[in-house]
Amino acid sequence: MASGSGSNALAILEYFHCREDILVVLVASNNSKAGVLSHAREKHVPAYLFTPNELGYKQLSEYFKFLNIDLVVLAGYMKLLPFELIELYKNRIINIHPSLFPHFKGKGMYGMNVHMAVKDANVSETGITIHLVNEEYDAGRVLFQAKTEVLQSDTPEAIAQKVLHLEHQHYSEVIESYLNELHHT
Repeated sequence: MASGSGSNALAILEYFHCREDILVVLVASNNSKAGVLSHAREKHVPAYLFTPNELGYKQLSEYFKFLNIDLVVLAGYMKLLPFELIELYKNRIINIHPSLFPHFKGKGMYGMNVHMAVKDANVSETGITIHLVNEEYDAGRVLFQAKTEVLQSDTPEAIAQKVLHLEHQHYSEVIESYLNELHHT
């Protein structure tokens, strides 16, 4: 699930391309202008556009069940998921966040907002947190973190690039590892 340009979704699609053991069966977005929809078409993965309201999520949940989806991956999805979807996929929704928990998380902390807060806080490192999703923003169990140095001279844009590199480097591998863990428990 993604709402924007979909660079993480593209990295995931490329990582699992031509695999037989793990398949990306759907890209879902709440934004008709999202770049992720183009990435899905280019990679021949079905795309599903939905409205983020009660009916839209109900239809999406039904479609997920129909496709027998094992894991829901958020890759820049910008809305809080409804409780019903979270319960349906309890411990099977994974998200990536552009900071090291417990810092710079929660409502309103996404994208450049995070990187500007990191810069303003004058911290020496930042990174990514890959976590399970629950009913609160950025409060699920942490599965993985990776760090990068923040230099005094780094702009929020430079910080964003460092963090995006970590996201592309690690997200697909963590998804694969977590799926393997799910299938062996």
